[in-house]
Amino acid sequence: MIGPTGCGKTEVARRMATLSEAPFIKVEATKFTEVGYHGRDVDQIVRDLMDVSMTLTRKKQTDKMREEAKGLVEERILDLLTGPASGAAAGAGGDAAAGGGAGAATNSSRETFRTMLRGGQLDEQNVEVDVPVSHGEKGGGAGGEIVFGGDASNPNIAAMNEVISKLTAGGGPGAKRVPTERKTLPVSEARDVILDIELERLLENVDLKKEAIAAVEESGIVFMDEIDKICSSKDYMSKSADASAEGVQRDLLPLVEGTTISTKYGNVNTDYILFIASGAFHAVKPSDMLPELQGRLPIRVELNGLTEDDLYKILTEPVANLLRQQTELLATEGVSLKFEDDAAPENARMAALLKRPPG
Repeated sequence: MIGPTGCGKTEVARRMATLSEAPFIKVEATKFTEVGYHGRDVDQIVRDLMDVSMTLTRKKQTDKMREEAKGLVEERILDLLTGPASGAAAGAGGDAAAGGGAGAATNSSRETFRTMLRGGQLDEQNVEVDVPVSHGEKGGGAGGEIVFGGDASNPNIAAMNEVISKLTAGGGPGAKRVPTERKTLPVSEARDVILDIELERLLENVDLKKEAIAAVEESGIVFMDEIDKICSSKDYMSKSADASAEGVQRDLLPLVEGTTISTKYGNVNTDYILFIASGAFHAVKPSDMLPELQGRLPIRVELNGLTEDDLYKILTEPVANLLRQQTELLATEGVSLKFEDDAAPENARMAALLKRPPG
């Protein structure tokens, strides 16, 4: 994508990802260095995309399970208020008739509490809830944290840190129990705490890593901005300020063509990830990129810069446009700001004048 600053290159890619619910990451090509130089390798792009995909996948699954979790939360709160449902306990009693009568009375009381709970009449009632202790809160023992040195982005170090964290928090290999502490909370606050706990329990049955990797491999989008800043003009044989800029293009070749990257969630294949490169290309031309990289980016789109009419529409058509934002912002300080009818066209004319490329 070729176009001047502000013409909407990033927004086009971002909205495309939002519409398709695809994992999306925007990176700047100038932030990366060639392998062997001190700095970030291009492999980190895929690792960061996996982090985005994990967050997106967790959010999708959480939204899908929220209604089920809300039902479990209601039962948990009723258990705290009235005691556990005694259907099984009634059958275990010696006298079946007496047990059935007690069970009916208990169920009736429970339904009464359920109605009051849904009506918000019990929101101020205090209950005791076992709240998970966040990692590192305790002063010692299970709350201690062991972190290995080195680059945190290295998948091997990240995986080892994760294993050690589980061992120190869970009490041993295979232990999934999270340390908790009992707190007294009103029902209105306990509802959110228990909802988070129930959602975590439901998510344990879902393979989030597998779904996140599949989402990245099948529909991931990487937007590489400022790609023109790592190009050198062949006309003047000028060298980039970054000695590894040309090397970054070479490192991008296998990533764009398709390779397997090791991440802390597993191996990710980049064959079907969509790579979008963009830049203004004022000082250099797209033909100044490595020929091999040009061949791996076959579709070229040129976007026009914003005209004076476009800038005027931006200033006036949105409900919360920039002029209204400034008016309301100054109104909080007791300052009354009013734009005359010819102010918006003049602002648009000046903005277009300043955006005009030199020469």
